[in-house]
Amino acid sequence: MAEEPKPVVEVENLSYHFGSFKKALKGVTFSVQRQSIHGFVGPNGAGKTTTLKILATLLRVQAGSVRLFGYNISQTHRHVRSRIGFMPDELGVYRQMTVFEYLDFFAAAYGRSLKERDSIISDVLALTDMQSRKDDFLKKLSRGMQQRVSLARVLVHDPDLLLLDEPAAGLDPRARIELMEILKELRRMGKTILISSHILAELGDLCDSVTIIDRGEVKYTGAMEGLVSQEGELSTYILELTEEQPSLEQVLRAMEGVTDVLKEPERPQYEITFRKDNVNTNAILRAVIESGAQVASFRKKLKLLSEAFMTLTKPGVQ
Repeated sequence: MAEEPKPVVEVENLSYHFGSFKKALKGVTFSVQRQSIHGFVGPNGAGKTTTLKILATLLRVQAGSVRLFGYNISQTHRHVRSRIGFMPDELGVYRQMTVFEYLDFFAAAYGRSLKERDSIISDVLALTDMQSRKDDFLKKLSRGMQQRVSLARVLVHDPDLLLLDEPAAGLDPRARIELMEILKELRRMGKTILISSHILAELGDLCDSVTIIDRGEVKYTGAMEGLVSQEGELSTYILELTEEQPSLEQVLRAMEGVTDVLKEPERPQYEITFRKDNVNTNAILRAVIESGAQVASFRKKLKLLSEAFMTLTKPGVQ
């Protein structure tokens, strides 16, 4: 049997404090699988940026451990830095440069030859759809265009792991959608992406897995499906019929263990909530079919990422 590939990112019991008064991270543990998009979600001050800076080797590990590509970053940076691309939430300095000059500067800093740089810059500009703006000054670009340039800069040395800190912050809806499409393409190209963001709706559609952090502590980490699945004693399913069945709502309400039935007013669809220890989905489906109804679909109701986020995090500023 083939051995399961190791995660690209392995964070275990990571803690970090600023001085003696504020502990930014408290035993943070999560992992990111190869060629996946992992969402890193939390309120302001939750510890997202601190974690990303540690992964980018810009802050040292104070307690716990971080392994990237199997290497402990406390023991060596040499094997990981060239494989990481870190995109902070602001473009930074060099605003007097053109887009091409900016990318050429960073490609040169990574040791690319002049001939290589022309080809690389052409490729990353094409990927981010910025070819027509290569001679524009950075300071003249919109926020969305600057974010594209920042992402292009991250890609000039062809890293395996992208660490993106709030890449969609300040973007209009169209620019956010376009950015998410670029990230999907990068995953198809084999990149592993860790993305910190407040834009929960986009992350729900984009990410394979997610970590929710609040006040320096992990509240959930794992597959997106596990987060948005219903938890606890009650379970909710969506039943859709091919046509109306007027007597079905009464049949469902009469079943032991069913606690609520909500009928959509304009369509043959029902939201059925039941106690998992009293009744199961097979019994419900059997009752539906015996009533004469024709089932089109029967599926578990999933929470929105925003609902799960509000449930797991505390109100107020840290």
